[in-house]
Amino acid sequence: MQSRNASVSLANLLQNCIDNKAYKAGKTIQAQIFRTYQFSNTFLVNRLIELYSKCGHTQAGRRLFDEMPHRNIFSYHAILDSYCKLNDVGNAFEVFDQMPERNAVSWNLIISMLSRNGLEDKALAGYYAMRLNYFVPTRFTLASVLSACGGLGKLECGRECHGLATKLGLNANLYVGNALLGMYMKCVSIEDAVMVFGDLPEHNEVSFTAMMEGLVGADRVDEAFDMFGLMHRKRIIDCVSLSSVLSVCSKCEFGVDDDGNEGKRHVMHGAQVHGLLVKVGFLGDLHLNNSLLNMYAKLGCMDCAEMLFNSMSQVSVVSWNVMIAGYAKGYHLQRAIECMERMQSCGVEPDEVTCVNMLAACLRSGDVETGLRIFNGMSVPSLASWNAMLSGYSQNEYHREAVMLFREMQFRKVRPDRTTFAIILSSCASMGLLESGKQIHAALWKAELSMDLYVTSGLIAVYSKCSKIEVAKAIFNMAPKYDIVCWNSVLSGLSLNSMDAEGFNFFRRMVREGMLPTEFSYASTLNCCSSLSSLSQGRQIHGLIVKEGHSNNVYVGTALVDMYSKCGDVDGARRFFNMMVCQDLVTWNEMIHGYAQNGRGEDAVDLFRDMIIASIEPDHITFVAVLTACSHSGLVDTGLKVFKSMQQEYDVEPLSDHYTCIVDTLGRAGRFNEVEEIIEKMPYKDDLIVWEVLLSSCRVHGNVNLARRAADELFRLDSGNSAPYSLLANMYSSLDRWDDVKDVRDIMGRQQVSKEPGYSWV
Repeated sequence: MQSRNASVSLANLLQNCIDNKAYKAGKTIQAQIFRTYQFSNTFLVNRLIELYSKCGHTQAGRRLFDEMPHRNIFSYHAILDSYCKLNDVGNAFEVFDQMPERNAVSWNLIISMLSRNGLEDKALAGYYAMRLNYFVPTRFTLASVLSACGGLGKLECGRECHGLATKLGLNANLYVGNALLGMYMKCVSIEDAVMVFGDLPEHNEVSFTAMMEGLVGADRVDEAFDMFGLMHRKRIIDCVSLSSVLSVCSKCEFGVDDDGNEGKRHVMHGAQVHGLLVKVGFLGDLHLNNSLLNMYAKLGCMDCAEMLFNSMSQVSVVSWNVMIAGYAKGYHLQRAIECMERMQSCGVEPDEVTCVNMLAACLRSGDVETGLRIFNGMSVPSLASWNAMLSGYSQNEYHREAVMLFREMQFRKVRPDRTTFAIILSSCASMGLLESGKQIHAALWKAELSMDLYVTSGLIAVYSKCSKIEVAKAIFNMAPKYDIVCWNSVLSGLSLNSMDAEGFNFFRRMVREGMLPTEFSYASTLNCCSSLSSLSQGRQIHGLIVKEGHSNNVYVGTALVDMYSKCGDVDGARRFFNMMVCQDLVTWNEMIHGYAQNGRGEDAVDLFRDMIIASIEPDHITFVAVLTACSHSGLVDTGLKVFKSMQQEYDVEPLSDHYTCIVDTLGRAGRFNEVEEIIEKMPYKDDLIVWEVLLSSCRVHGNVNLARRAADELFRLDSGNSAPYSLLANMYSSLDRWDDVKDVRDIMGRQQVSKEPGYSWV
């Protein structure tokens, strides 16, 4: 009886130690248990293991477990729970496998640990094994399994668990209900989540937060705010929910303001939440203040962010980083630098995030040199810093420097990730660096990322740009699955390599396989139709564009104008041009060029004038299109007027293409005196095309002296080109100057220049 009383007393003392995490007191009790020969008391030893587990001394608990003479299922659960809390998968499975018997608790511990550690597949396998052993899942089991289903995006498996929860009467349980909400939201099955939310008899902060985050992820922002309003009315407000709604606000962009200023962002919802924070007394919470700062910074309202920051009684490195990131996003490099200097003067040391934000500020502002200086000043740059620097190089078209930096990264043994590879492949594609692309492809195989969707499209782009379209197609066909970016990369590659018929068929295959085309898909396919001069196919694509609601997209609209113009239906192009809701400079240029291609010079000039009236500033391409139209339609004086207006009225410096157009215009009209004046003044005297155009015009009009000068310039620039010899000889023969023809042929012989024979495209 006395021994039993002693055991009860020790058990009570151990429970007190467990409640208070009193490890040292527990060690004293363990000594007492050993002194009184009660080590064979399994209940007491189990409590000791539980105490050590709770105090974080798992090894001490394991020693007791290994040494105890008698174990029961609770002994196994005590040490298993300890390993599961530590997320020690290996030791947890070792204990689990040793268990002579298991119950629902054993399975719950394992399934929960696996789900929590991102091993969702194994968690589901454990769940099915549990069911095969005829154990009934509890609310804890279902919550863990539903979390795993959400992580894997396995909607049908989640629905099966929902059915079982309903059968067991657990669907109304708040713990299971919240897990169901999370699963449906992660699987983007919003209506199912709304139904579950409505069926729950009660809600808590977790329920509302899951609904808000899921609705925002599905771009149903207004409903997310309505959910927060309901949450507020039910007085279920805490720091986590307020932080979540501020995150919602930071993802919202609002349209025009009351004065009609396009692009100005409003922070009305965020300001209302800010007011609520003040009202409920949470404004002193540092985490919430940082969330507020982040919201204002992401919405570009840096004045509000500065006022809040200056009023905060406590700031952390996170607060400073948010401010620097806000300045970086708004391209305010100098203010970002000043903020960092102020941060250091306040005794706050910059961390890795600070450096990455400063890099972003420099590179977004195009100040690559300062960004590189910051990067070089980092003792051990993180992978995020390397990626930021690579991205800055790529975005600012320093592609060769990006490739060199990637090589240095490998020399320093920094392991690249999928983002690194995507950036560097983009640079290789832009420069057409086939060998570098192959080396990166090999590195992808080594890193086991060659089949990663994120980099597959980059590989396809590299091989396509380097005219290795068959390799690009092989990479696409080898991929285990495709996304729209991969499809678009191949489509663009086929168009780029003039495989237009195959490109159109590839688009049809894409639609047949259920892939929804994007604006980029339509533009690439329309380009194929343009190159094929296939108006019927172009009209089919136009119909699909209207059906899918993309006809108002300026990128697609411009491609449609180009397609109709190149297929000869310039009136159809103009009709669509007039219907477009939004037209940018490229659209106007395409329409003017369409008129030029189809010999409608006066219409092209009229449209150019309409463009000026519409306050669209012309660029170099606009003037090439207008001058081409004047040349093809014999509008000589109009062409001269447009050419002279380039610098005088629009501050556009004429390039060689513009000189070629005006020389062609004047040459076709036989106005060679004006041609000679322009040639004397032009800075592009080493341009082959200008002299070829002039020589061709001289041949038509029989201007021998000027033709000879043009030919001499062409001989000087490219002595191996047969075109000027042929044009000069043809001109002499048309004038019956056969001795001159013979001289030209002799020169060709001495220079070993041979004319390639002509052939018919038919």
